[in-house]
Amino acid sequence: MTDMRSTVQSSTPRHYHLIGIAGTAMASLAGLLRAAGHTVTGSDENVYPPMSDQLREMGIDYAVGFRPENLEPRPDWVIVGNAISRGNPELEAVLDRRLPYTSAAHTLKEEFLRTRKVLAVAGTHGKTTTTSLLAAALEGAGLNPSFLIGGVAENFGSSYRLTDSEWFVIEADEYDTAYFDKGPKMWHYLPYVGLVNNIEFDHADIYRDEEAYRFAFARFINLVPGNGALVAGWDSPIVRELAPKAFAPVESFAYGDGASGDGGHPVWTAEGVEFGAEGTRFTVLRGGERWGEVDTPLSGAFNVRNCLAVIAVAEFIGADRDGVREGLRTFRSVKRRMEVRGEARGVTVIDDFAHHPTAVRETIDAVRQRYGDRPLVAIFEPRSYTAQRREFQDAYRAAFASADQVVLAGLFHPERYTEQTAMNPRELVEAWKGEGKEAWYIPEPDDIVAHLAPRLHHREVVLVMSNGGFGGIHDKLLKALGEGG
Repeated sequence: MTDMRSTVQSSTPRHYHLIGIAGTAMASLAGLLRAAGHTVTGSDENVYPPMSDQLREMGIDYAVGFRPENLEPRPDWVIVGNAISRGNPELEAVLDRRLPYTSAAHTLKEEFLRTRKVLAVAGTHGKTTTTSLLAAALEGAGLNPSFLIGGVAENFGSSYRLTDSEWFVIEADEYDTAYFDKGPKMWHYLPYVGLVNNIEFDHADIYRDEEAYRFAFARFINLVPGNGALVAGWDSPIVRELAPKAFAPVESFAYGDGASGDGGHPVWTAEGVEFGAEGTRFTVLRGGERWGEVDTPLSGAFNVRNCLAVIAVAEFIGADRDGVREGLRTFRSVKRRMEVRGEARGVTVIDDFAHHPTAVRETIDAVRQRYGDRPLVAIFEPRSYTAQRREFQDAYRAAFASADQVVLAGLFHPERYTEQTAMNPRELVEAWKGEGKEAWYIPEPDDIVAHLAPRLHHREVVLVMSNGGFGGIHDKLLKALGEGG
């Protein structure tokens, strides 16, 4: 990540100390602060590669473990990560000593966003890919944007960059900000252009119901200024409902039912879509008028929508069209988004972050489009709060319709749920079997590898979906396949 540094300097260098520095967002913020010329320290538990290596490459000292002495010398500001709660000994020392403290989102706003035009990418699904795609498109157009992304953008080899450009591309997360600020991080981001891909209830651990979740996005939309723009995913019914309340002009995009348009404004659409083994090709229209041809290495209908969204933003800010097309053509995706981890014995192993039922379904469909009639084995770890809730069980049953075989792992923290609130993996597997699908419930990743490896012979595509490490199952499976070959 060292090549992401810049000579962009803050007018007042400070010492920032980050409690919880090893999280993806916090480590990226640490890199931005370091690039701006600040002194950065931090602390966290269980810091392992690659994050420990990245922090070291950035020249950032961090302590392993949370202790009051980590606050010496006294920092100018302490940034408290959203995973840090009362009772943490380092946080308790911050409060006892009355040290100035704040959140990562507030720091981003005051240090980096207030003086730039922010292109903020929000929505339930596709934020990381779309943010990375937008940064790559603007880079292709020569705009040299700063960015902060919730994953490693392979075009840049980093999750952040600081430049002297007026444009800042940021992933606008709806998760909460800090223990003292339970509002979503995206409310802090001062969007000049707010892009909302879609809205579908998620994060049931912090939103009491769909109404509260919708309100988070309604307020985000309300933050876009009148001289900016709201770029809205018109295939999403909730986005269609909220978008007309914006005080900014609306640019919408659609691939499915929303393509007919009913919002009184031109809709960005795609026609002549061709999915293939090497990617996707289509023609882009705005309000029925041709914009140009697009080639992208990405697969799936959802990535057609992501490209349309990026083009709508780029066109609004006046980015060079040829440069934008080149950025889309040369896009190299994001780690853990349909990332091919390797091949062994003719079997392809893919890693993806999908965890919401909609994301699972669309990821499986995209793999189908790319790999044709090859047998598709889907392995899913119900790890997020949403994924483990019983009310989503029927949605998961339907989400795996296109897979030939399904392996369901155990709940990540079953003790957090009751029989009434938890997904029932055995019921789900029996439902799939009743539909004629091969399916197994195997709680532990090592046992999944032992079960699958002898059954995989040639041409299968194994899609592993989890929003966590999943016990290193990808490498273990590839190793077992290699040894068995």
